[in-house]
Amino acid sequence: MSRDPVAEIRDLRVEIDGRAIVDGVDLRVLPGKVTALVGASGSGKTTTGLALLGEYPPGARVTGGIRRTGEGPVGYVPQHPAAVLNPARRVGALLHDIARPQVRHLPRAERREAARQLVLHALADAQLPDGEPLLRRHPHQLSGGQQQRVVLAQALLLGARVIVADEPTTGQDALTKSRIVEQLEQVAARGIAVVLLSHDLDVVRALADEVLVMRAGRVVESGPVERLWTAPRHEWTRRLLDEQRAAPRDGASVDAGQPVLEVRDLTAVHDRGTVVLRAPHLTLHRGECLAVVGRSGSGKTTLARCLAGLHRDHDGEILLDGTPLPRSLRHRDRSRLAAVQYVFQDARAAFDEHRPVLHQVARTAVRLRGTGEREATDEALATLHRLGLAADLAHRRPGELSGGELQRAALARALLARPRVLICDEVTSGLDTVTRRGILDVLAGLAGEGDGLSLVLITHDLDTARLADRIAVLDAGELVEQGPAQRILTEPQHPFTVSLMRTTERLETGTRR
Repeated sequence: MSRDPVAEIRDLRVEIDGRAIVDGVDLRVLPGKVTALVGASGSGKTTTGLALLGEYPPGARVTGGIRRTGEGPVGYVPQHPAAVLNPARRVGALLHDIARPQVRHLPRAERREAARQLVLHALADAQLPDGEPLLRRHPHQLSGGQQQRVVLAQALLLGARVIVADEPTTGQDALTKSRIVEQLEQVAARGIAVVLLSHDLDVVRALADEVLVMRAGRVVESGPVERLWTAPRHEWTRRLLDEQRAAPRDGASVDAGQPVLEVRDLTAVHDRGTVVLRAPHLTLHRGECLAVVGRSGSGKTTLARCLAGLHRDHDGEILLDGTPLPRSLRHRDRSRLAAVQYVFQDARAAFDEHRPVLHQVARTAVRLRGTGEREATDEALATLHRLGLAADLAHRRPGELSGGELQRAALARALLARPRVLICDEVTSGLDTVTRRGILDVLAGLAGEGDGLSLVLITHDLDTARLADRIAVLDAGELVEQGPAQRILTEPQHPFTVSLMRTTERLETGTRR
């Protein structure tokens, strides 16, 4: 395979309002190879990746060179693929529009079938071998993984020689991650260059050939993936790798008395009575951390939303301190609203884009605890600082913060309610390892404090689940296993849990390579 780059960046500098967000970056993209960019939120990964497409933030001043060789555009698979799919059009129409110009040379009677075959072939190359039924669906009728593969199929139909994959495994369980790794491996095997932008170091190790480590807009270290893992040279690279694993909790602060939260015979339904979750019995004690793990679509978020009063279509009981909670958020009084707080996975959607973040965080203390405006603002600043968000960022609007920064702000907002139970839905999925470890340490500290905050961690990530005292495993809407975290992680009993652990182990050790 040719060692000549299909795309190259030389001395790229991108400035916004006089501040360099990318500074002096060089990147060579080789055919059939996977080049990964890793680093903290705001390090410049996405700006560098999008530069290959010729796209920059509004108002940016750009210097340096971008060179692409050969034919074919650069394809882009975003973290949230639904954002680039037209919701009003069926998948088949979206893909046929791209395929149709490629068959114009054929007789008119043959064009339709030829375009259809091109579309089905592209879907198969994107790991959707049985893609024909999907052609009749709209994007919202697909899972996130299917949406991602449809976007990849679009790029393949266009003849892309470079694919930029932006956080393709964020929020995914180990089994789905493994499929995404296979998918991108197959793309690279066809001679297409892949640029992977990722916080997920397990996936980077399993997939990448070359790694660039970024910090504050600069590349601080680069090299073959195995060399970086075994002999990192820069302090920041060592920190990213050292913070990759969460330390288990000792459980000393857990109160074994009456549960603060209890689930009895919970059955939740969606869409005309379709059962999506069954949880016969689940408890959460004061100061305890419960991790709920499972695949995408297993019912994890539905369980969390039932606990928080955001999903009212369920039978059974949810009790707070032995007293049934109203099913709907609207019927919970101020004290019970404050007692059970929810931090959403999509932090950006949870903020008003027109108001400063600090104001929105402080508002929780005013609304739920009756705190004065000045006192609430001081408390909000202190909490944001504790979570690693500087005061100058707190005064900005949500659109000026990265996804990881907004997740920290969302966590601070929930903490200002001083809850008894804090439900965290994939709150670390978009964070680099250093920031993620910091958030997990804060959460562990909160659960260990005298007030005895109890945590429910909704997570795809078994490493995050190490923080928990107990783990509950969901599969296809069923609670298939629960127990002490150490036992679940080392001696799983249900076949689904066993497969989840084995896949995680393969990703962690890079044995796919």
